[in-house]
Amino acid sequence: MDLLTKVGALVILLSLQLVFCEEVARYDNYKVYQVTAKTKQQMDTLHGIEMNSDAYIFLESGHKVGDKFTVIVPPHKLADFAETLKMEKICGRIINSNVQQTIDDERNRMQSKRLKGVFDWTEYHNLEEIHAWLDKLAAEYTQVEVIEGGRSYEKRSIKGVKVSYKSGNPGIFIEGGIHAREWISPATVTYILNELLTSEDASVRKIAESYDWYVFPSVNPDGYVYSHRRNRYWRKTRTPYPNGCFGADPNRNWDFFWGVAGTSRRCYADSYGGPGAFSEKETKSLSEYINTLSGKIQAYIAFHSYSQLLLFPYGHTSERTPNHDDLDEIANATVTSLAKRYGTQYRYGNIYDAIYPASGSSSEWAYGVQKVRLSYTYELRPMGGYNGFVLPPEQIIPTGEETLDSLVTMLEESEKRNYFKV
Repeated sequence: MDLLTKVGALVILLSLQLVFCEEVARYDNYKVYQVTAKTKQQMDTLHGIEMNSDAYIFLESGHKVGDKFTVIVPPHKLADFAETLKMEKICGRIINSNVQQTIDDERNRMQSKRLKGVFDWTEYHNLEEIHAWLDKLAAEYTQVEVIEGGRSYEKRSIKGVKVSYKSGNPGIFIEGGIHAREWISPATVTYILNELLTSEDASVRKIAESYDWYVFPSVNPDGYVYSHRRNRYWRKTRTPYPNGCFGADPNRNWDFFWGVAGTSRRCYADSYGGPGAFSEKETKSLSEYINTLSGKIQAYIAFHSYSQLLLFPYGHTSERTPNHDDLDEIANATVTSLAKRYGTQYRYGNIYDAIYPASGSSSEWAYGVQKVRLSYTYELRPMGGYNGFVLPPEQIIPTGEETLDSLVTMLEESEKRNYFKV
């Protein structure tokens, strides 16, 4: 083989490796079913499919009889899934016939917007853009300091900012993006952050300047990058585990009643809690950073999607927290405030009853270990449907606006109950 031939063969080999390394998960002809479980047996059947098959993606899982399940079904499973629905007499309908088209539409919009090099809330941004924007804020505002909440498995920074207008303020911790595919979460967190710095509304200015804000738009950076580059529906971290399995659910991995409820021991499952509490570098390092703020943080607020819920502890048990009544009343006022601008309706309650049993979450850890008595999780827009995680960007600003409205009310109601003491 002459030199030219060898070079040509090498180029072909490298090209093939590059294609392989950059292979993107596609969802051509994947269909989205919405089904309703009307009996306990039907519930058990659907939960069994969710827990025992890696082929399906459950966007929504019902908790009680009458709840809806929203499921992405791959082409090779369409006949089996339809047959199961027929046998079990489960009512269902197809609400999206080609998931890939939805993803392509989103990607095309983002690429068009990215060419303009603008950071705003008319489109979703990738991790590099978010981090660059945080650095820019710190350069422009004396009240802003870049902070690092740790490092990911792939050595990315868990980057955030501290916003402080004066010393002695109680602290509020804002967490976004712990689940990679929930893009409206980092978008809403950055929207709120921007308003804390720029809004001229008196109520927003008051909360901005009355608290020290610790704001982290994306606490699962590896997963977020992977959801942008390789698999739009990726939820977990990217830690490699045996048998070609990757990642654990970082919101089932915190060391407070880890593995007790609502988590899977199967590595391929989206709700896999990891081999042990704090097995993920992201949760371990972020918890260590939060430990340095012990006694400072008076409220922990996490942003997820979707379902339009406002949740508070506990999730590992139906037992009520000591301040359950306060959390419930504050949540009621908060969702009432959120609905005023656009009529968006939220439900609220303790995690176990309002959505499903789930342990090992960050908000529960903050409540149970750090003794942060105000600990809430938002499940943002939409209420449901096939595009839950692929929320149209036209909804980013309205989501941010109504969520900020509700956050003002949450803090006002908490102040009335003397929750903020440093």
